[in-house]
Amino acid sequence: MLVVDDQFLIRSGLTALLGAAPGIEVAGEAADGEEAVRLAAETRPDVILMDIRMPGTDGITATERILAEAEARAGAGADGGDGGTGRVRPKVLVLTTFDSDAYVFRALRVGAS
Repeated sequence: MLVVDDQFLIRSGLTALLGAAPGIEVAGEAADGEEAVRLAAETRPDVILMDIRMPGTDGITATERILAEAEARAGAGADGGDGGTGRVRPKVLVLTTFDSDAYVFRALRVGAS
């Protein structure tokens, strides 16, 4: 799992909580969308918990890029881009404290779960 949030306390709290849960391994954490794209390519997590609103590259743009890169790897790689797991794209779960459905709908349109 990859945890992405620009607020350090939120990100570290989620990482600690999820890391203590049985069967969940936090492969990394990112403070912004650009870092999330890089870490997702490096770690290829099954699940990404993504904050929607962050400075710089936001969570929606990062989600779109991560999923597009995963699809491109699947099309180009001999292993299907999944390391033999049968999985092509990570599941991206969006996280936000903002009371606006528009952000959630945009995230769903680009492929978030």
